[in-house]
Amino acid sequence: MTENTIKSGLIGMAIGDALGVPVEFKRREAIAQNPITDMIEYGTHNQPAGTWSDDSSLAFCLAELLCKEYNLKNLANNFVSWKERAYWTPHDKVFDIGIATSTAIHDLYKGVDPILAGGTDERSNGNGSLMRILPLVFYVKDMTIDERFKHIKEVSSLTHGHVRSVFSCFIYIELLIELLKGNEKMIAFKNMQTTVNQFWKERDIISEEEVN
Repeated sequence: MTENTIKSGLIGMAIGDALGVPVEFKRREAIAQNPITDMIEYGTHNQPAGTWSDDSSLAFCLAELLCKEYNLKNLANNFVSWKERAYWTPHDKVFDIGIATSTAIHDLYKGVDPILAGGTDERSNGNGSLMRILPLVFYVKDMTIDERFKHIKEVSSLTHGHVRSVFSCFIYIELLIELLKGNEKMIAFKNMQTTVNQFWKERDIISEEEVN
């Protein structure tokens, strides 16, 4: 893996994010009628063209942290800096933040242990950690699967501790690892399915999820 691979991943993430910002919350049918093929301005959040959202800002907070050392308290501080001081925002302004993420970062600001800040009940479930988890793949890709899951759970739990949120991040990271190996996307997808299903069954991850 080269430095360009990492840069491409982060830049590609931000580009996709910026393309989606103006049409966030719009129905698929509406977007299908007016496909997004270029950066557009204003829209949902009334932002200039090319503006990334909290998705990329928090991912950049994670990427910066991993360039130094893996330290959850420092990551928590980065998240607080984003919310309170618009750190890693494109225009020095926080314009969108989910309820679960906002609540968790407020708790981080108060000094709550990072791995306990994210809600674990079903109503706290969401994609807030999934949207920012991409940089972690470059840090965990050569670890054992149990080590990978441990780190993914910790990083997700800063804002989202529910098992579905954690496991969605795990699925995504496992898919990215397969793609980093150079596998074609459908082969990567099938390999990820095999790995994730085996991991789920062998570790008996919250059996109540299977019941529900």
